[in-house]
Amino acid sequence: MIARPVAALAAIALIATATVSGGARAQSNDEMRRMIEDLQRQLQVLKERLDRQESQQRAQPSGAPGPAAALPAAQPVPGAAAAAPAASAGAQAIAHEFLERKPGDTLTFFTRGGEINLYGNLDLSLDLSTKGISRLNAPGTGVYTPIGNGGWLPAISSNLSYVGVRGFQTLGQSTPFQFVYQLETEIQVSATSGTTNTNSNTSDAVKGGITSRNSFIGLGSPVWGSIKIGKTDAPYKYSTARMNPFAGMLGDYSVIMGNTGGDNRVEFGTRLDHAVWYESPNWHGLSGNLLFAPGQNRAYDSSNVASGESDCSGGNIPGSGPLPIACNDGAFSNAFSTNLAFERGPFYFTAAYELHRKVNRTSDVIADTNAGTQPTGNNPFGLLYDQNDVADEDAFKIGLQYTFPTGTTVSGIWESMRRKVPAYLDAQNERTRRGTWFAISQQLNDADSVHFGWAHAFRTPGDPGQHNADPAYFSAAGPAGNFVSYPRADNAADMFTVALRHRFDRNFSIYANWAETLNHRFAHYDLGAGGRGVTTDCHDASNPDGSGFDPNGGAPRCWTGGHLQGFSVGMSYRF
Repeated sequence: MIARPVAALAAIALIATATVSGGARAQSNDEMRRMIEDLQRQLQVLKERLDRQESQQRAQPSGAPGPAAALPAAQPVPGAAAAAPAASAGAQAIAHEFLERKPGDTLTFFTRGGEINLYGNLDLSLDLSTKGISRLNAPGTGVYTPIGNGGWLPAISSNLSYVGVRGFQTLGQSTPFQFVYQLETEIQVSATSGTTNTNSNTSDAVKGGITSRNSFIGLGSPVWGSIKIGKTDAPYKYSTARMNPFAGMLGDYSVIMGNTGGDNRVEFGTRLDHAVWYESPNWHGLSGNLLFAPGQNRAYDSSNVASGESDCSGGNIPGSGPLPIACNDGAFSNAFSTNLAFERGPFYFTAAYELHRKVNRTSDVIADTNAGTQPTGNNPFGLLYDQNDVADEDAFKIGLQYTFPTGTTVSGIWESMRRKVPAYLDAQNERTRRGTWFAISQQLNDADSVHFGWAHAFRTPGDPGQHNADPAYFSAAGPAGNFVSYPRADNAADMFTVALRHRFDRNFSIYANWAETLNHRFAHYDLGAGGRGVTTDCHDASNPDGSGFDPNGGAPRCWTGGHLQGFSVGMSYRF
């Protein structure tokens, strides 16, 4: 296509030259020479322009997938994708001015050989919620009750708010890969950023710090997929994120799904630091992801803070609450996470698996102060609970989603989580259980939608029994009062939630939602785990060090069996 215009221009130049030569009888030789040279210069300029266009077309063949297709999303939640932005071909970017605004709705700008995109989500809500623990009491030597207001309390919450930049750069014609990057930061819109030191959680991590969320660099190709290094939501987490229409709300499915013990920390719905991962291209609807995160922990039992980190990998700093100065509250070493997904039209299916090595749970049981290193009458297992309660934990789930022509989307997840401890530790194992999630969303019109969700946590083999326990459930392994274990504990729970959303345009929406968590006698699942600035959990208003809770010695301040409820109205702006 380029050769024809060049030949035509050459012919025009020859004709012009001949014409001028034929008119030489009426003009001087100098005038003829100047006219010929001028035409030749114009021809050279045109030829150079055509040559540049031809080389650009060769660099980007017609019909080839662009960078957006090459870089599958690592976080499918709208506005939070941890992949490269939608982009035109590198050759097109070269043809634009540096930082020229790309046409369209997104804040995307051309760079020299690539693009850069500014994105984010701003979400605030007004909440009214209750812990539902005011009337609870702890039996035993002297009945005591929760401290502070365990009933209804208003709050303003910054929910899953963040900003980030991401982009790509071409690396020349010698490689099929592009350099990709993303830098994402959580922002506390309604609160001051800083470390956390509350009666629910203690942490040295600054959520508002630069790149506190999914951030990475890597290489991506439309044929070979992408390999990235940094930190990201694990494949296990985002494989079913599209099935959670309550993300960031009080009824977020992370209250139960992926949450082994019911704490605000969602063990198998988390972001993994210092990780490297591979994202496959889409093969006719089939895709997969594989991640490895080295533990970077020098301790055999994962009790050290990982090298280069500020917190224990389990989520809390050493000594949070009444715990000893060690990462013994869920810290783990190496982590692996993977998922496989298939999507065809309205149908989506995924299977995911994640493994945490050497998870330290030695804080689950308070040691008998009279026990030695050998079994005794008061503690038949000696200190085995404290010394040996370090084991691998893994999780597996499958998820299905289907969207009907009526605008109805149905989602379902089945999940199994395991803590691989010896049989003699099952009596205090609250981490091995199954969970289910069912959600249905109905698009009422172009602007309005309604959503319903139900999550169920099944019983575990046992329970540490550190909270407002009933002596009738004490393990036969030791006399009442030893706080050894609770093999018959009923720690099942259900969480129900419903939400209405109205979209004014593709960016701005308002919503209202209601949720409740019904805990059985020994359960302490909360509301709002996994992405909210304000959570409603099982803790009362006692001091972070545990003082003021138990007149018999101070203990964790979490109350089991609570009936938590919450109502929330909010607004969200995504760009």
